[in-house]
Amino acid sequence: MAIDVTDATFQTEVIERSVTTAVVLDLWAPWCGPCKTLGPILEQVVGETEGQVVLAKADIDENPAIAQAFRVQSIPMVVAFKDGQPVDAFMGAQGEHEVREFVQRLLPTAEQSAVADLIAAGDEVSLREALELEPGNEDAVVALADLLVEAGRPDEALQILERVPESDRTRVVAAKARVGITPDDDHDATLTALLDQVKTDDDARQQFIDILELMGPHDPRTASYRKLLTARLF
Repeated sequence: MAIDVTDATFQTEVIERSVTTAVVLDLWAPWCGPCKTLGPILEQVVGETEGQVVLAKADIDENPAIAQAFRVQSIPMVVAFKDGQPVDAFMGAQGEHEVREFVQRLLPTAEQSAVADLIAAGDEVSLREALELEPGNEDAVVALADLLVEAGRPDEALQILERVPESDRTRVVAAKARVGITPDDDHDATLTALLDQVKTDDDARQQFIDILELMGPHDPRTASYRKLLTARLF
C-alpha cells in the first residue's frame, strides 16, 4: 500500500521515515500514461519486501513544491531514499525486472539485518556482538553506553562512546555517565552553585554543561541557564 505524500507531509513521510526504512518515492500525475503502467509494478515489488521498503507517491500537479525540489521535467520519476538522503533514481516506465533490481539494492544486507536484530535484543552481550560486526554503529554504541551507565559502569560507557562522532544522542549519555543518574534532582541548586566556578574551573564548566544536556532543550530553564553560562564565560 502506497503512502500519498503532499508538500506538507514530504519531510515526515519521506525524509524522516527513510532514516529507519528505505523509501521509494513515485512522482506521477493522473494524465501520465506510463505512470499508470509503472505504479502497479512498484506496488507489487515494494509490497514483496514486507515493510523493509516503503512506497510513497506524490502527484506533481497537486504538489508543486515537491516537483520543483526534484526539478521534474519528465514523469514517471522514481527516487529512492535512505538515511534521509536520495540514493538512487530512474525516469520513465521500467519493467518488473528493472524495478525489482532497483528495490533490491535498497534492502539491508544479511549483516545489516543481523546487527539490527542484535540491537533490538538490547542486552550487553548482543550489543557487543553488534559492535563486533559493525564497530561504528551509533545505535549500538549509544544503547550499550546507556546500559553501562545504568549498570553503574560510567567509565566503560565513556570509552564505548569514543567509537563514534559526537552527536545529540552521545552527548546525553556521556552527560549521564559523568554526572550520574539523578532523576529526582531538579538541578537548580547545583547549577546555581556552579555558576561562580565555570569561568576558572574546567570540571565545573563541564558539569554545568552536562546537567543542561540532561535537562534537555524542552526544559524551560535550559535556555536561561545557557545564557547565564555565556554571560559568566564572556
